[in-house]
Amino acid sequence: MPEREILIYPKYKIELRSKSESIQDFDRKFKRVVEDLKDTLLAHPEGIGLAAPQIGLNLRTVVVRLGGKYDWDSKAGPPIVLANPEIVAQGDEQRDFDGCLSFPGLYSETVRPHYLRVIGLTEDGHPFDQIYQGFDAVLVHHEIDHLDGVLFIDRTQTLDDLYRVYMDRNGKPERVPLSKILQKREEPIGFIE
Repeated sequence: MPEREILIYPKYKIELRSKSESIQDFDRKFKRVVEDLKDTLLAHPEGIGLAAPQIGLNLRTVVVRLGGKYDWDSKAGPPIVLANPEIVAQGDEQRDFDGCLSFPGLYSETVRPHYLRVIGLTEDGHPFDQIYQGFDAVLVHHEIDHLDGVLFIDRTQTLDDLYRVYMDRNGKPERVPLSKILQKREEPIGFIE
């Protein structure tokens, strides 16, 4: 099955802001959704997590590639499915990197838990109870947010926390705050409301 297009905000604002429905049947239709999520994520090497709403399906399912530090980290593992995930404990909130395939090229520092205990179902419908720590917790928290229509820009504290990365004159990556970019623009940018 060919991968789906990742929905870009604000073009697909309604789909990305909707609350997702629980998975009831782990049938062939759900298996196709899982395959589609995995294929789509793997087709976008700059990503390590993807939620069903990001491909236009408001189902409580995400795929994550654990073990990475940033979206483009090649050390991340294979896609793992979390169906109907529910956070039952969280803690150790810290500022850390955040980015999203639905906001290409836009990044932030957000405050998220670095400890999560999540219950849910595997792609085969078997229950799991898993603890995630460090950046894996940040990733899982970010993807579960998508299931409730919450985006990383909602967790950004100030406009200065949002940034793009450009290469400087020496070919090194440089963070440029979105506030600085907007000062140079005449028209407002669509997704900041």
